Amino acid sequence: MDVVVFGATGTIGRAIVQEALKRKHEVTAVVRNPASLELEHERLHVATADILDPATVAEAVRGHEEVISAFGPAAGRENDLVRAAESLLEGLQAAGLQRLLVVGGAGSLKTESGEWLMDSPGFPEKFRPLAEAHGHAYEIYSGSALDYTYISPPATIRPGRRTGQFRIGLDRLVVDENGDSSISVEDFAVAVVDELEEGNFSRNRFTVGY
Repeated sequence: MDVVVFGATGTIGRAIVQEALKRKHEVTAVVRNPASLELEHERLHVATADILDPATVAEAVRGHEEVISAFGPAAGRENDLVRAAESLLEGLQAAGLQRLLVVGGAGSLKTESGEWLMDSPGFPEKFRPLAEAHGHAYEIYSGSALDYTYISPPATIRPGRRTGQFRIGLDRLVVDENGDSSISVEDFAVAVVDELEEGNFSRNRFTVGY
């Protein structure tokens, strides 16, 4: 499969690129500064674009099959998530593409008590603007005609091991027997590329966790 990845220099984006390459896909990493991508592979291609500019988005994705966005905004620029959602929709429409996988946030997932994670006790207040921006972006994707899949990480995601073993949920956090909600970056990338290949959650959201 021929896939375009925005946010390829971030921790999650890089893991997705590596997982897709491992599975023999052709990958185009879209970056603003090509020098920032420290990966080389015979099936890895690099394109320069600004995810907030629909015209360059359209140029970067035109002729490809599917698009993954692992874009994460800089601190203090959380609203760029909303701008990126609008830009991706416009750019993909202009390029004639329909399929988009988005790495989203966990804040608007529901806890076992039924409240949003961002409203639960102990949720770090400094992350609330980011969680709210992810929630607004999700509303944009879900209100569009695009064939999107919104993939929310669990409450905790950090680099670790690739096991290929995890559980899947929809709008609720996936928690273990101790009430923890977590996954490694590597296994989250597995879940994203699984969805790329299988398309089980068209026009839907899902999450994963151990």
